Amino acid sequence: MIDLTQRAAALRQALNYHGYLYHVLDAPQISDAEYDALLNELRRLEADHPELQTPDSPTQRVGGWVAERFVKVRHPQPMLSLSNAFNAGDLRAWRDRTLRLLPPEVGQTLTYVVEPKIDGLTVVLHYDNGRFVLGATRGDGLEGEDITANLRTVRGLPLTVPLTGDRPAPARLVVRGEAYVNVADFQRFNQLSAAQEARTYANPRNFAAGSLRQLDSAISAQRPLRVWAYQVVALEGAPALATQWDALTYLRDLGFPVIPLGEHVRLFDDFDQVVDYVAAWEEQRQALPYETDGLVIKINQLALYEELGFVGKEPRWATAYKYPAREVITRVLDIQVNVGRTGSINPFAVLEPVAVGGVIVRNATLHNADYIAELDLRIGDRVAIKRAGEVIPQVLRSLPELRDGAERVWTMPEKCPVCGEPIQRTAGEVAYYCVNSACPAQLVRGIEHFVSRGAMDIEGFGIRQAELFVQLGFITDLAGIYYLHERKAELLALEGFGEKKVANLLSAIEASKERPLGRLLNALGIRGVGAVGAETIASHFGRIEALLTATVDDLSQIGGVGPVLAGSVVDWFSHAPNRRTIERLRAAGVRLAAEAPAAVGPQPLAGLTFVITGTLEGVSREEAKILIEGAGGKVTDAISKKTSYLLLGANPGSKAAKAASLGVPTIGMDELRRLLSA
Repeated sequence: MIDLTQRAAALRQALNYHGYLYHVLDAPQISDAEYDALLNELRRLEADHPELQTPDSPTQRVGGWVAERFVKVRHPQPMLSLSNAFNAGDLRAWRDRTLRLLPPEVGQTLTYVVEPKIDGLTVVLHYDNGRFVLGATRGDGLEGEDITANLRTVRGLPLTVPLTGDRPAPARLVVRGEAYVNVADFQRFNQLSAAQEARTYANPRNFAAGSLRQLDSAISAQRPLRVWAYQVVALEGAPALATQWDALTYLRDLGFPVIPLGEHVRLFDDFDQVVDYVAAWEEQRQALPYETDGLVIKINQLALYEELGFVGKEPRWATAYKYPAREVITRVLDIQVNVGRTGSINPFAVLEPVAVGGVIVRNATLHNADYIAELDLRIGDRVAIKRAGEVIPQVLRSLPELRDGAERVWTMPEKCPVCGEPIQRTAGEVAYYCVNSACPAQLVRGIEHFVSRGAMDIEGFGIRQAELFVQLGFITDLAGIYYLHERKAELLALEGFGEKKVANLLSAIEASKERPLGRLLNALGIRGVGAVGAETIASHFGRIEALLTATVDDLSQIGGVGPVLAGSVVDWFSHAPNRRTIERLRAAGVRLAAEAPAAVGPQPLAGLTFVITGTLEGVSREEAKILIEGAGGKVTDAISKKTSYLLLGANPGSKAAKAASLGVPTIGMDELRRLLSA
């Protein structure tokens, strides 16, 4: 007869372990259906036998416990804040102060752990005999708020440790971590909320904090919360830990989510290397899926922490290196619009100049008229701005409490600011458009896109050349690029256009005539058609002539092409000026058909599966994908144990760490070329 208690325990252990593989390592070993079958079995057991339900059961992650208020809990030791360093001099001053408190022979043996400073909400996690029993906020550092019920809903947080039976559970364990939300998850949540006219959040940190401080834990369960563990606060019933690196390794082995060691968390025995790493990391952090505001530098030897002590509320054994602020306050001097390459009228804020992340910002995107209305943004308002993705300045919110009455409400202009023609808004769309296809602003930006790397890739041709050639009347439509050779004498007469420059430009234009049809369709700037959609459409129709007569129904039959995109394509090819452009491209010798399928030859990559990440040397990811698939290989988006190789470029994301954890070999373009020639 089945022992129900043992069966329930086995189900809990299996579900917790497979949840860790899925939510923390992103390396599932069973299918969703198999996981759901185990979870449903446990639910049935607990429903029939309530005495079998435990606080660490995966069935309890759905939330539903409602608090009247949060109870205060005292931390086992103070949750200290950190001193700040803003430059190399500050870092060395911190190190020198530390060395003065230690014997010289000890100071010479110091090692340092450098960790990303996650921009989230500090949480303190308590485990008794391996079971999660209490979770609290940092609060004032001495006392926090009990948010245990909400933390149970965080999928990556282990409710019991260790997740496997290869080591005993500590009698008592208190862990400090950071609850956060990935940037992509945050943006997706805000988009859905805006569509449903629900509340949106200003940034991932506020979103994470608000999600964990819900009185109804069922709301927390619906939020894409994650957590990183980074400090052992208390440990009983287990061997003592000697270093911070040991502590992180121990937490990882128990099943806690830990920032990848050796990749984003680094160990140094030379402080000069720490300073160099901190300086170089500011650019690297842009590739992380979560937000950080700096790095934390810690002395690695835990035995020195008590000896060094703290000053005020700041430990002497660690400091935080802060990068320039990402979010600042400034004033909106005006709201203006520009014209995109598809004719979209795009509002932007003219700002009182302000430094953001080391760059002076004078303008910031406002997306569209609806966004301005949602912000209740007015000319003259004080606003919070940031550099989205560290690149594009963006207005986050207005500060109406700072208004003095002189602010003015903005309205969308009735005419295009470039050509003066009326603008219109299509039903169901948020954007306004200039309806004049000959609008010079559209043409300049259309050319800029046409010649760009992901489109026809014409080297030496950029926005400045586009502006100049349109202004001089050398180019009046996209096809005009391929008739510039007829104006060679006029090109040579232009300032800065010597023989070599003109020859290189015309040569690059000529070479671009042989780009694949998918690249050309992308280059045409059809609204909604990007690189992937263009390639899909080109593969389906084969020749551009077929698109001239294609209907919405014809296009909607293609996987991934919906009625809106299909309508956009049909509309573009229905306009006489665009059809004339196609005919001029044909007359100039531009390829308008897909290549005929090559005869099947050697397939050196047959049976191999690849994942591509980072910036590849000499080729785009799409080009690498074509190379692999042309040699019989398969390219997927997600890494698993079945992945044969990770094709690794510069500035990779989290896939590199996952490949390492799964033992998937990584290769570069040189190794791929060797495989192709095998």
